[in-house]
Amino acid sequence: MRAFQVRSFDTDPTIVTVNQPAPEAGEVLLQIAACGLNFADLLMAKGQYQDTPTPPFTLGMEVCGTVIGHGPGVTAPAIGTRVAVFGGQGGMAEMGCFPAALCRPVPDDMTSETAAGFMVAYGTSHLALDRRARLRPGETLLVLGAAGGVGLTAVEIGKAMGATVIAVARGADKLAVAKAAGADHLIDSTSADIKAAVKALGGADVVYDPVGGDAFKSALGACNREARILVIGFASGDVPQIPANIILVKNITIIGFYWGGYLAFHPKALTDSLTTLMDWHSKGRLKPHISDIFPLNDAAQALELMRSRKSTGKVVVTP
Repeated sequence: MRAFQVRSFDTDPTIVTVNQPAPEAGEVLLQIAACGLNFADLLMAKGQYQDTPTPPFTLGMEVCGTVIGHGPGVTAPAIGTRVAVFGGQGGMAEMGCFPAALCRPVPDDMTSETAAGFMVAYGTSHLALDRRARLRPGETLLVLGAAGGVGLTAVEIGKAMGATVIAVARGADKLAVAKAAGADHLIDSTSADIKAAVKALGGADVVYDPVGGDAFKSALGACNREARILVIGFASGDVPQIPANIILVKNITIIGFYWGGYLAFHPKALTDSLTTLMDWHSKGRLKPHISDIFPLNDAAQALELMRSRKSTGKVVVTP
């Protein structure tokens, strides 16, 4: 079968032909229909992600596919079931083995492409805003990188939870995508003073930050008292240093959030969240946005699109 693999951190990932995998105890073998890409894939390809495997390995953290084989001791999901699963790696291939316990059946009204790009982005925003930040109806949510894979879902989920949403993104086209997802106010980060613009709107009660760098500093300056800042990631490449005096004086809470970490210490939090999100999707409360779909042969192009920040919402590869 074909797979898009990292053979060395010193070379670019490439399409290779490898043996079809055999599921081990507790695993299912999937015929992969679609793989959702994440910013973490870019980091993993360079050995810079916190959970990077040892090369060689296949990129692709989340997939949708059909169960075509069981490992020892596995009886469910049944052969022929279409499932979505976060496996951490292995998704950008024609087939892959994944933990059966983490697989979730995909509703008939959800396409494979949508399911493959649903778990990490929506799961991150839902668990971060609900479980960690305790976002309340009527509060103001500031979303940085609001047209990106996770930022856009934060806009949508924030609105679903009853917040007033301020979206920050680069340029009119990306802001239009955020507005379509429900943003109440739009700030163009290429031209506006983020801190001044947010303060003019009454300040932020919760900040959702997958960007870091200067955007984090501006958001911190625009926080209301007792605000909560969710540290989601550092797409800017700049990990900000947090001035403790400011968070002390304004009673601000800084909240670290790593969605994948829950697999190790509280997987039920992830599965319960996904159940809620699947229900919201079936009721029409969520409308996932996929900007680009690539065949496996163009996987490198898909990653480059993300690296250049030209995509909006999710990018999906279909083996």
